Amino acid sequence: MKKRIKAGLLLAIGSAAAGAAPAATQTVDCGRLLDVKSGTWQEKVSITIEDGIVKSVGPMTGSAGSPDRGHIDLSRHSCLPGLIDMHVHLTSETQPLIEDYRDRLTADAPDLAYRSVGFASRTLLAGFTTVRDLGAQDALNVSLKRAINAGAIPGPRMFTSGQAIATMGGHADQTNNLSHRLSHAIGTPGPMEGVIGSPDEGRQAVRARYKEGADLIKVTATGGVLSQAASGQNSQYTEDELRAIVSTAKDYGFRVAAHAHGAEGLKRALRAGVDSIEHGTLMDEDSIALFKKMGAWYVPTISAGRFVADKAKDPTYYSPLVRPKAAAIGPQLQATFARAYKAGVKIAFGTDAGVFPHGQNAKEFGYMVEAGMTPIDAIRAATVNAAQLLDQPARLGQVAPGFAADIVAVEGDPLRDIRQLEQVKFVMKEGVVYKSL
Repeated sequence: MKKRIKAGLLLAIGSAAAGAAPAATQTVDCGRLLDVKSGTWQEKVSITIEDGIVKSVGPMTGSAGSPDRGHIDLSRHSCLPGLIDMHVHLTSETQPLIEDYRDRLTADAPDLAYRSVGFASRTLLAGFTTVRDLGAQDALNVSLKRAINAGAIPGPRMFTSGQAIATMGGHADQTNNLSHRLSHAIGTPGPMEGVIGSPDEGRQAVRARYKEGADLIKVTATGGVLSQAASGQNSQYTEDELRAIVSTAKDYGFRVAAHAHGAEGLKRALRAGVDSIEHGTLMDEDSIALFKKMGAWYVPTISAGRFVADKAKDPTYYSPLVRPKAAAIGPQLQATFARAYKAGVKIAFGTDAGVFPHGQNAKEFGYMVEAGMTPIDAIRAATVNAAQLLDQPARLGQVAPGFAADIVAVEGDPLRDIRQLEQVKFVMKEGVVYKSL
C-alpha cells in the first residue's frame, strides 16, 4: 500500500492521519462517469475499489459513511480515468539562460533529484496519474520512478527511458558546445552515457538502458530545439544505426520513442520500426503515409511548441543557438497536429512538460481541440490510446473492473468545455487519494 502524506505535497482525505493507508474496500460515488470508449456519460455511478483495483462499476448505491470508512462522495462532480501524459521530463524544468548555465556548472545529480520531487507532485495533483518520462541525465528518472513506487514520495506512475540515446553532437549529447577545457575534463561520452557512433554502439546503448532499469528506449532521430547545436531538424542517424537500436530494443521487450522534427529523420525512424514519433513538426505527406503503413503513434507536444515560440521573443531566455530554432519550429507544431489528426494518424497525448512548467500539462487538451480534435478524442488520447502505447490496455486508461483505481474529477463537463481538465478537483491513484474536495 502507498502511504498518504500531508504537508502540501499530498492532501489527506477526511481526518485520516498522515501515513494511514486507505480502507481495503472503498466506494466512490460519482455524479457521472465518462465511458471513454463510447464517449458517453454514465449518470449516478458507484465505483467499488478493493486494494487499489476497481472491483465494480454500477448504479449509485447511496451508501453513507465517512472517508475513514472508505466512502468518497463525488456526487456533484464528473469523474474520468486518471490522465496519462506520454512525454514528460520530470527531473528538469525550463528556466532562463543564465540559470540554465549556472546549473550546468554547479548542480549535482542530487540537486536535480530533490527538485524533481516537487515536479512529480505538481504533475500528479494536476490529474496525471501516469507519465512516460523520455530522458534524464544520470538515469534520474529511473531513481524517481523507484522512489514513487516505494511510496517514499508522491508522484504519477512512471514509465521511463533512462538516458535518451543520441549520436555524437546529437540532440541528447549533454556535452554539446562545451569549452575545450570542459570537454577534455569530461571525456568523450559513449554508449553507457547514451551517445553512439555505429550500429554496434547503438546495440550497446540499448543494453545499457536495460541495465540501468529503463522501461523503454528514447532516440533523438533529428536535431532538437533546446540542444546547444545549430540544427533543430537535421537527420542524426543512419538507418542502419536506427534499425540496430530498434531490433535490439525489441529483443529486450522495449518500445522505442523517437524524437524527430525534420521529415527525413522522421521517415528513417518510422522505416526502422519505432513505435512513436515525438513532436513530428515537419512531417510531410510521405511521413503521414508511413505512420499509417507502420502503425506508429504520433505524440504531438503542442504545449512545448507554444511555449518555446513565445520564449524565443525574449533575447535573454534562450541561447543564441537555441532562439532561432525555437522561433522556427515551435509555431508549427499545432498545424502539423491538425493535419495528422485529419489524416487519421494514431495520436497519444504528450506535452514535453519540463520544456514548460510542470503541472500545466492539461493545457494541451485545449490546444488539441483548438486545432480541430473533438474533446472526446483528446480525452481518449490521454487515456485509452496512451494505455495502448504503454502496453497497458487492460490496466490503465479506463474506470472499469480489473483496472487500477486511477480516478480524477472535475466540476463541469469537459466534453462541452475541455478546459475543465485544467481545474481537476480530485485525484486518486491506485485507491489512494492525493487531492480531495
